[in-house]
Amino acid sequence: MDILPARTNSEAPWDLFDSDAYLEHNYRSLRSDDAQILATVRDHFLAELDGTADRSLRGIDVGAGTNLYPSLAMLPWCREITLFERSARNVAWLRTAVTGYGDNWDAFWEVLRAGNEVYARLADPRGRLTEAADVRQGDLFDGLPGSGYGIGTMFFVAESLTTAHEEFETAVDVFAGALAPGAPFAVAFMENSLGYDVGDLRFPACRIDSDDVLASLADYADQGLRVERIEIPGEPVLREGYTGMLLALGRRKGQ
Repeated sequence: MDILPARTNSEAPWDLFDSDAYLEHNYRSLRSDDAQILATVRDHFLAELDGTADRSLRGIDVGAGTNLYPSLAMLPWCREITLFERSARNVAWLRTAVTGYGDNWDAFWEVLRAGNEVYARLADPRGRLTEAADVRQGDLFDGLPGSGYGIGTMFFVAESLTTAHEEFETAVDVFAGALAPGAPFAVAFMENSLGYDVGDLRFPACRIDSDDVLASLADYADQGLRVERIEIPGEPVLREGYTGMLLALGRRKGQ
């Protein structure tokens, strides 16, 4: 029986998500847009946390999927990183990957370590990720495993799980609400996405722009919140039906 295109998060076939196909299409090699995002996130975390690179924080990456680079970006500051994911197949992939990730991720780590000592001093990122990673399965609409995280990321999740703007806003609320006051964060979005295919299945997306991103984080972020737009590069586009990427960088309100 054909699976109808999903509109809401609960309708999407998350446990049929083809992890290998998504990895191959998106992260088998380092794209220029991901390199730009990663360098920008690196510089944001360095500016916010360089003086406290003592591995004392609890971090969280919400909707980790088959993408390790948000966790790698948090690695120098974290004693523990929760990789939170709904899809059973993605959870299985993550549990294998964090025990010794593939060579394709070395190019992503090189972006992080280039030109700064904080990442470069971490001589064995594979081993450190194995020690720090805590892969958890769950639905973010049921809440995250804990709160008070000292640093957090959520990449291409809130707008990529539903066509409903209300669910997009709720996803951002859940993520931001789990951060401790003062916690730096980085959140990435597909701009004006119309949905996406993984293997033979179609997954939903909510069309959002920078104004939507700013509005969704306004109640949680301090005055330093900014959104950077990542243009579609000259290389082949990831998929049809988006106009760029948006990267929100900030710090959770509070002392």
